[in-house]
Amino acid sequence: MSDRLTHAEWSDAVEDGDLLGQECPDCGKVQGTPKAACPDCGSRGLETVELPSEGTVYTETTIHVPPAPIEERGYQVVVVQLGDARVMGRLTDGEVDIGDSVSVSGFVEDHEGYVAPTFAAE
Repeated sequence: MSDRLTHAEWSDAVEDGDLLGQECPDCGKVQGTPKAACPDCGSRGLETVELPSEGTVYTETTIHVPPAPIEERGYQVVVVQLGDARVMGRLTDGEVDIGDSVSVSGFVEDHEGYVAPTFAAE
């Protein structure tokens, strides 16, 4: 695994059902998506780490007015605490509240080809 996590590597891992993050060796913060530098201390020496596939809902919201071209309404988006990192994704079925346990269930791809993880309630 390279030291510099690219968005393509992160997306490929999501498509394979894995979540990668970056840990800052200087301050110890862990990010759930690729960054050029640590947002907490500015270090550029970020190291790629594997994130757990199970976590708890940190916050959630239900989208009733989605951005174009999404036509589906009433879907839930969650920010999940996975170890020391937080990752945003879409809930695949059911409903969850803050503090509920969820696990990675797959991914969604938007009209531009960008992927995001999906989560399911446990």
